[in-house]
Parts: sequence; structure tokens; C-alpha cells
Amino acid sequence: MPLENALVVARREYLARVRTKGFWLATIALPLLLAGMGVVPTLLMVGADTGQRLVVVDETGEIGDLLRRELGASEIPGLQEVAGFTLTVEAPAADRQAQRAELNRRVLDGEIDAWSWLDDASITEGRIGYNAESVSNFLTQERLEDALSRAVRVYRLERAGYDAEAVSELTSGVRLKTSKISEEGEKEEGAEAGIILAYLLFFLLYMVLLIYGQQVMNGVLEEKTSRIVEVIVSTTRPFELMLGKLTGVCCTALTQLGIWLAALAVVTLPGVVSAMAWIPEEVDLPTFAPGIFLHFLICFLLGFFLFSSVYAAIGAAFNNVQEAQQFASVAVFFLIAPVFFFWVVINDPDSTVSVVTSLVPLFTPLLMMLRIAIKTPPAWQIVLGYLLTALATWASIWAGARIYRTGILMYGKKPSARELWRWLRRA
Repeated sequence: MPLENALVVARREYLARVRTKGFWLATIALPLLLAGMGVVPTLLMVGADTGQRLVVVDETGEIGDLLRRELGASEIPGLQEVAGFTLTVEAPAADRQAQRAELNRRVLDGEIDAWSWLDDASITEGRIGYNAESVSNFLTQERLEDALSRAVRVYRLERAGYDAEAVSELTSGVRLKTSKISEEGEKEEGAEAGIILAYLLFFLLYMVLLIYGQQVMNGVLEEKTSRIVEVIVSTTRPFELMLGKLTGVCCTALTQLGIWLAALAVVTLPGVVSAMAWIPEEVDLPTFAPGIFLHFLICFLLGFFLFSSVYAAIGAAFNNVQEAQQFASVAVFFLIAPVFFFWVVINDPDSTVSVVTSLVPLFTPLLMMLRIAIKTPPAWQIVLGYLLTALATWASIWAGARIYRTGILMYGKKPSARELWRWLRRA
């Protein structure tokens, strides 16, 4: 069947979309937003006074110095800047009540931010007061609580006659040292990089399929309600019109995706280069096979034509956005459903649930991509998943074209399920 008309429609759809200001605003806005989310908070913290001025009244005469040591030993990079402390240790006065009132006054006057009182009763009970004008700073409180717990633990052990350092060493926990096994052998690698990549590819694919499927439906509805489609179908077969529209929107999505991925690489490159400076030499950086991006392209194409043909049929069958959106929620469900299996697949990509769900055609574009990003499945599973999804895509385009063929010229009446079935049989 000649498809010259479909190519003409595809070219028209593509140029009509990429030449709009909205397309470029949306394309540029996302990378700028991501860059802003990563850079602006850092710039705001540079030179900012983020340290909390804390006064600790220490009746024990020992815990205050232990707390100062613990607060200075932050294990998490950047935590000192986000939840830092300027600690002042004071001895208790003869009049405790007057000293407490004076500390409250200093807080209200802005001289200090918070104060705590350490005595034997609070240490025995395990509840130490934190007094401040605002108590919503949970990050700061959590860090202070952890440091106080370690300082009090050392204090209790030493009072009981134990060597606190020896006890800490003997009771210290262990961490797993993960190594990825491949045909080349073992390679030390953490799970974070793979999970981050899988997360990005999964949700990028999810958002693009959802956004552009809706655009296909809205585009069909716009042409139908404006009666433009009546002119177009006089020279183009409905199937060619639908195929051309899907192809044009698909190329638009690929253009936007390419720009986003390129911008993501540019934005993250400085961070990756700086991170490499402090990574130990014995730790190998995770590597990603170039084929993963080929799989991403295949999953995108299969998912796009599968869902967009459904959206095109919905747009052709109904008369306005409100009616179409109600029916489109059914298609949206099959896009949302894979999200519920996200952590199941992440945790065990070879489990029965992961394998079976990734072979369901409506779930394959998202879940198979997720499995490939975490751990490449056996080749037969990938081929079978792609084959089943391709067959489902062909069936969806075939059924969608039949509904599209009749629905684009139907006005003023909301079709029933029986009428949709009749269109499928007789078109």
C-alpha cells in the first residue's frame, strides 16, 4: 500500500509541532529546571550562615566536650553545611530557674537559636530537652540527637568502668562490599548508580508515553471538532492519516527526548568529573553498555505506537475532551500499573513476578526497560517480550484504524460499546 500520503502527514505534524514556541519552551524549561534544582540550592548555601547557635548547660562536666567532638565528626558529606552547629558549653548557675529564663530570653532576642540542659535525670531517662523558638528543623534535630546519643553512650560506658573506644570497636557494624559478576570477572560496584539510571530511564519513558499519547488524542479531537479532517480525508485514506499523525508525533517526541538527554549529559558532567576526584582508586566506576540506549529506543517506539494508536482511536470516537478523558483513564491505568511493580523488579529482576509482568505487552515497554537497566535478562525473554508487544502494537493499530476510519466523521453522538464493536467489524 503506498504510504506517500502518510509521510506527507507525518512531515506536516512534525513541522507544525517543532515550530511552535510551546514546544521549545517546554524543551528548554525542563533542563533549566533540573539544573536549577541542582545548582541554585548549592549557590544559596555558599556563604550562608547555616550553623545553629546552640548552648548546652552541662551539669556532668563531661558530656559537653564529648558532644562537641561528635558534632565535628560528620560522616555524611555536606551535612555540616546543611545542619551545622556553633556549640557553646556552659556550667550550671546557682539559680537554675533564673538561668533557664535567661536562656529563653537569649533565644527570643536572637542571640542564640536553641539550648539544652544535660543532667543526670535527663540522661537516665533518655530524654534531653531541646528548646528553640522553632522546632520544625527536623534535619538539625536529627543530627543533634544522633550526636547526643553517641556522646551519652560514651559517658555511660566510662562511668560503668568500660573502655568506650574498645566497646565501640567491638560492637561496630559491618557494611556490604558489593561486586558485580560478569563474564570478565568480579568488579566492585555499588547499587546506587544502576538504580539511578533505571529510575531515570523508567520514568522518562513513562512521562513521554503519557504526555505524547494525550497529545495525539487532543490533536485528533481538535481536527475533528474544527472539521479540518473532512478536507484531509478527501485526499488521504484514514489509515494513512492516522499512521502519518502517529509517525509525526513520534518524531517530535524523539527530537525532544534527544535534546533532554543531551542537556542531562551536559548538566551532570561537571558533577561526575568532580565526584571522580574523591572516589578511591580501588573502586571501579559503574559502566553501562551502549546497547541499553538501543533498548530504550525500541521500548519507546513499541510503547508509543501501542498507546498512541489507542489514544488516536479514543480521540476519533468522541466529540470533546471531557468525554475522551473519561475513556482515556482506562489506557492511563496500563501506564500507571507498572509503577506498582517498580521496586519488585528493582529488588529481584529475575523473580517470577518480574519476568511475567515484563512479558505482558502493555507492561513490556516500561518493565522490560527497567529489567535491562538493572540486569540484562536472558535474550529469549527480551526477544519474546518485544515480539509479543510488536504483535499487540500491530493489533492496536489495526483496531484503532478501524475505529478512527469511522469515528473521525461522526459528530454529535457519544458512541456506545456496541457501536464501537460494530465499527471494528464492518469498517
